[in-house]
Amino acid sequence: MENSAVLGTNRTGVDMSPIDIKEMTALANATPPSSPGDERAIAKMRGEYIADADVLGSVPPPGTLKGVATTAMQKLTGRNPEAFIDKLGGRIGFERAGVRLYDALIEKCAMARNTTTRIPIETLWQFRNEELQHFQLASDALRSIGGDPTAQTPCADADGVAGMGLIQVLTDPRTSVAQCLEAMLIGELTDNAAWGLLIEFAEKMGLNDMARDFQVALRHEENHLMRVRQWHKEMVLEDAGVEAKTA
Repeated sequence: MENSAVLGTNRTGVDMSPIDIKEMTALANATPPSSPGDERAIAKMRGEYIADADVLGSVPPPGTLKGVATTAMQKLTGRNPEAFIDKLGGRIGFERAGVRLYDALIEKCAMARNTTTRIPIETLWQFRNEELQHFQLASDALRSIGGDPTAQTPCADADGVAGMGLIQVLTDPRTSVAQCLEAMLIGELTDNAAWGLLIEFAEKMGLNDMARDFQVALRHEENHLMRVRQWHKEMVLEDAGVEAKTA
């Protein structure tokens, strides 16, 4: 297994040049700030932007008669179906990204040394295909209530931006398998929380059959989280030269 933490020519810390520390500190103390004041000025400007900003996006109106009828019925009961559609849209986007994350992890593990015994590639393929099933499940659920799974809702937009960092970690040729697993851990924690919320959301909307279907996805995600967490712990502790406790 490759070590993700090795001694090298890292020169980012001041301790690498102790002779220059005093000179650097003196220069910093002698150089006046580029502008007067403190962080309150930028906080005020950000507040003004927030106050003037529009929403991130919108939920498209139903494109089918069934969707119009479903929305109308929910409105009559005092509920806001747009919020449910928005969360489903976010889940569709995140699950689609999950497939790509596992694709990248499979490639990373295939190229790394001595990781295939600890992280079976066939298990990663199983998880990858389950993420694809979840994407299709969320898409079908949205379509069943008259929504358009191809539309990018506000939650889908925000989740897409949040997931960009995970994609960058997994596709960076320099990152180790352990570092990639830590990024995957972030994604799997999000998946577990999101499916749990969708189940409760669907139940409160009276969509009990849909909630039962979502339970299957949650069970998959719970297994993903357990395995990814264990792989990550084992690799980090082995990298540090200490043994992980067996369950």
